[in-house]
Amino acid sequence: MIYAYIFVMAGVTYLIRMLPLTLLQKKITNVYIRSFLYYIPYACLTAMTFPAILYATQSPISALAGLLAAVALALRKKSLVTVAVFACGAVFVVERILEILPVW
Repeated sequence: MIYAYIFVMAGVTYLIRMLPLTLLQKKITNVYIRSFLYYIPYACLTAMTFPAILYATQSPISALAGLLAAVALALRKKSLVTVAVFACGAVFVVERILEILPVW
């Protein structure tokens, strides 16, 4: 039974990728459609990762600290490795500080 699920998922994935290539033979020239399609990957990636960022740590405060550190460094055009290392470092430091603070 598990193989049926796997084959259905593979078929759906294949159809989603194959149908636009076969149905749309011409190049899309409409400016509005092109701009809409340009931003879809960014919107999907944001919708998947933003909730994961906020719930990946023990405390939302440390998650917010990591998010703010990542955004600040990304806006300064730092490399992906630099952004990731400093965001993880910010989360680590804030988690350690929260462990020291007394529980309310």
